[in-house]
Amino acid sequence: MLNFIKNFRNDEDGAVTVDWVVLTAAVVAMAIGAYTTIETNADALIGAAGTAVGNQEGILFPE
Repeated sequence: MLNFIKNFRNDEDGAVTVDWVVLTAAVVAMAIGAYTTIETNADALIGAAGTAVGNQEGILFPE
């Protein structure tokens, strides 16, 4: 029984898997955050450009 406990304590195969799972979760979380930030700012930029173009009366088609 003592040998089993010593071998279990020294076995590090599962630790590498846990490290990879944690790192992958962190990368996915950062990607989601970046996507959300880019989407929000892109929507705001498109809205501002649409408003600016909509306020330009008579430039392309003078009356």
